[in-house]
Amino acid sequence: MTMAIHLTAPAMKTSVRSSDDARPLTVCHFTTAHADLKSRSFHRQMMPLASGGMRIRYLAPMRSRVSRDRVDFVALPPRKGQIGRMLASFGLIPALLRQRADVYHFQDPELLPATLALKLVFRKRVVYDAYEDFPSMAAASRSLPRLSRTLAARLVGLAEQMAARCFDGLMTADPLTLRRLAKIGGSKKLVFYNFPNLDFFPHPISRAKPFDLVYRGGLSERAGTFVLLNAMHLLAERDRPVRLLLIGYFDGAPAEREIRERIETLGLAANIVVGGRMGHEQMAEALAEARVGVCPLRPIPKFMRNIPVKAFEYWACGLPVVASDLPPIRPFLRHGEGGLLYSPESADQLAEAIGWMLDHPRAAVRMGRRGRELVAQRFNNRFEIHKLQRFFEEIVTGDSCPKERVDQESYSICSNRS
Repeated sequence: MTMAIHLTAPAMKTSVRSSDDARPLTVCHFTTAHADLKSRSFHRQMMPLASGGMRIRYLAPMRSRVSRDRVDFVALPPRKGQIGRMLASFGLIPALLRQRADVYHFQDPELLPATLALKLVFRKRVVYDAYEDFPSMAAASRSLPRLSRTLAARLVGLAEQMAARCFDGLMTADPLTLRRLAKIGGSKKLVFYNFPNLDFFPHPISRAKPFDLVYRGGLSERAGTFVLLNAMHLLAERDRPVRLLLIGYFDGAPAEREIRERIETLGLAANIVVGGRMGHEQMAEALAEARVGVCPLRPIPKFMRNIPVKAFEYWACGLPVVASDLPPIRPFLRHGEGGLLYSPESADQLAEAIGWMLDHPRAAVRMGRRGRELVAQRFNNRFEIHKLQRFFEEIVTGDSCPKERVDQESYSICSNRS
């Protein structure tokens, strides 16, 4: 599979087609794992679809929400742990049936058994959004005993293959994740990129920059946090100390202790602010406090397939990007227009790239402006929503596209039902 990058796109639709042309489509998104509004499911998918005229039901274990931004919320009882949520998921089916939705959309792998029943027993139209490479995540999960990780990864992979055969639609966030499922079954396939929703990333304005660097995302060894800290230490030894804002979450209490101890050991405590988790709607303002966005991901299986969302959010805020040279991000940064690539896991090269950016502020500003242009012209949520509207409509109406045809306009892969 090849991934083409375009700076143009088909014209946006102005209305939403329904199965009987008498009412808008009803889409039901459901989750048992996330009480907070997820940026992909809510801010990038359901909220824009509702603004475009679709009826959206959002079932989640959240409190005190009835409706917002034309999205209707249905509160679910909270469940603890993946096993608990999986066992309780079958009890979710009556609540789903009451929504009378045209399409049921979900992202949690632990819901796969229940949604197979929803499809096979109740004949509902179901779309699975495999927005992460879940098998590789299971293989690397620290929450599972080491000896069971390989088995868990295998089971998740088999369940996703079953979903590709049985469900009406299957989505991913990037083409490399879709590759292993693209030719399985008759489900329609779509790559829905996690490009920024510009409603939450307005055009950046000039402002004070209290930080040299910002990183947003998971804080862990696998995410390159220690490589970044080592690069900062090298810069400090070269009389080029930098200030860093970390926005994100730790992989549990032990990982947090290890990272905080490393910060102290390297003498970086005065130059690093750990901002913790942050709501999607506050992200742009926080990122804009820095001069450069960093993406130091390590070459583990997950990051060898998933496109880092953070790079495009940095661009949306007018920041140049320094990123590890991995296959998913390489096509977007290989020409150096919006930032620099460095060899993964090389703290020395990362330090050199950061130092170059800070020593050449005019060039860095130009890169950041170019990144913002790319996001405004193509790599934004408007084009993805156009694809998603069409995807759901084709599922409901039964429209099909030629088998194994790669749609270069929408990056979707469709297949006829056998």
